[in-house]
Amino acid sequence: MTVNTTATPDAATLAARYIAAWNATDPAERRRLIAEAFTGDASYADPLASVSGHDGLDALIGAMQERFAGLSFRLAGKADGYGSNLRFSWELAHGGGPALAGGTDFATVSDGRIGRVTGFLDFVPDGVA
Repeated sequence: MTVNTTATPDAATLAARYIAAWNATDPAERRRLIAEAFTGDASYADPLASVSGHDGLDALIGAMQERFAGLSFRLAGKADGYGSNLRFSWELAHGGGPALAGGTDFATVSDGRIGRVTGFLDFVPDGVA
């Protein structure tokens, strides 16, 4: 049996960059954070949306912020990974309040940035999914 001990470089930092991009309400800052966190050809898919590239991510994040105004994302637990794979869970809430939604995202990493995200919704408000 071979044990894989190759950890994803700085999984916590990658997940924090991802969350920061989703929380950036200033369009210019959001675009900067998207470019920092995601490869140019990044893709994102979950049960509610599927987009690709920085423009697609920016449009998706902007639409989410409109729909859930006043809410922000936060990490739930610790991000982890191995090789080029990253996994982390998140929550959507008002400030430090209770989570109104949450999910788990799996991502691939390329050159220190996120290249592909597959998201799963663990719990959401009625009528969302």
